Amino acid sequence: MSKLRERLSDPARSGVYRTRHARDILDALAGSEHDIASIRLGKGKQAMLAGIAVAMDFPHWFGANWDALEECLTDLSWRKGAGQVLLFSDAQEGDDLGILLDVLGSAAEFWCERGRPFFAVFVDPSEALALPALYKEKQA
Repeated sequence: MSKLRERLSDPARSGVYRTRHARDILDALAGSEHDIASIRLGKGKQAMLAGIAVAMDFPHWFGANWDALEECLTDLSWRKGAGQVLLFSDAQEGDDLGILLDVLGSAAEFWCERGRPFFAVFVDPSEALALPALYKEKQA
């Protein structure tokens, strides 16, 4: 098992991270039982919530607000897998992103306490987001 797959399988390391690209993550998890969702964020709260709801196939009762997002992310009974890896792209700085990061951090903590990996990883090629790196990438 690769070190990256091992890390993404460890509930104690669940959290919100950034990476320069998704390729290594997708390669590391190929053939695994992880549930991977690629989420393209739109600009503004409603576009963000809609993008997440579609990518995660949220149930019809999703209320399209921050509280409902947290409820869905701490339920996930309709999603199968050994753990969750959410790959976010097109994130834009601002208050809405800050709230989203808080909700994702809370969901990661929830799943960590239950022994299930939950990783929210923002693809950030310019490393502009103030998030810890998921792993140390090899230099080309």
